[in-house]
Amino acid sequence: MTAIQLRAELFREMSPLLDSEAAMEKLLKYVRKLAAKKNDPTLMTKEEFFANVDEALEQAQKGQVHRMEPDESLDDFLKRVG
Repeated sequence: MTAIQLRAELFREMSPLLDSEAAMEKLLKYVRKLAAKKNDPTLMTKEEFFANVDEALEQAQKGQVHRMEPDESLDDFLKRVG
């Protein structure tokens, strides 16, 4: 579907909601939530992701790895290597 077709379909689907103030308020709240820009530090581009994978593989090939000790909790491991 093209952007124009998607826009037309969106407005067709929203049309029945525009007769109800309560429905419009819910719709507006949802649209604002969708449009809100969130600063998520875990988001990355495909290129950044694969660059991180390549870097991790290089470190592993060099023996630069971290291993959890037996009976070590994940929190303790992360504190030790972080």
